[in-house]
Amino acid sequence: MAAVTHGIRKLGVLGAGQMGVGIAYVAALRARVPVLLHDRSEIQIKKGLAFMDKLLEKDTAKGKITSLEAKEARDRITVISPEAGLSGMRDVDMVVEAVSEKLELKQSIFRELSAKLNPDAILASNTSSISITKIAAATIPEGETGSSAEGRKSASRVVEVTSSEDVPGFVANALLMPFINEAIMCLEKGVATRDDIDKTLKLGMAHPMGPLQLADFIGLDTCLAIQQTLYTGTGDSKYRPSTLLERMVDAQWLGKKSGKGFYDYSE
Repeated sequence: MAAVTHGIRKLGVLGAGQMGVGIAYVAALRARVPVLLHDRSEIQIKKGLAFMDKLLEKDTAKGKITSLEAKEARDRITVISPEAGLSGMRDVDMVVEAVSEKLELKQSIFRELSAKLNPDAILASNTSSISITKIAAATIPEGETGSSAEGRKSASRVVEVTSSEDVPGFVANALLMPFINEAIMCLEKGVATRDDIDKTLKLGMAHPMGPLQLADFIGLDTCLAIQQTLYTGTGDSKYRPSTLLERMVDAQWLGKKSGKGFYDYSE
């Protein structure tokens, strides 16, 4: 594996779900930087590390990496316990947030990170739908404004890698989530069965999986949160979340991660 040159000596990752673990995995394996992984849940940390171990085993078995490279990557991951909190991220050069799609949660995290991290540290968000401007605004010190020198300096630390303007849903989710939501509405109205909806998109449009199965893999709670962000952010009724989606989330039928969604994953 060729040497990697960059200015990040230590990376922090917040959230040990699939996305956070994936970011930590790539950083440790490909960028070869020490990674501090934090989650508020010990259970989620254990699940995340087990998932990472599976990824390393799979890549090793396929010959993509050697056993030594897998071990070195795994050794670069250090867990910051829930008790240590964000204080354990003090000496990172960059931190990537990959927590739930909740504005208040992200704002509280960035407010705390901005106060505790080195002023030169980069704060990055993996948000899939929430305005990066709203998140960045939480880093502006109390008593300052976005137009003040200190305010601009604080807010400019927050970045989000996107191919679009700072609008609700950006590009991918502004297109994908209404598509998934419409599929759920078709099921809710009895237009077609679950299997026929997914089969139509797989056979008729060459999608690798149907929209209902995809929603299960994303997580129905995540789909709902993004759809709600689109709806409130635009005020457009076409983004109103499906009632069925809301009921399933209320019932904690969240998809693959909970063992049940539109499909059953309990076995």
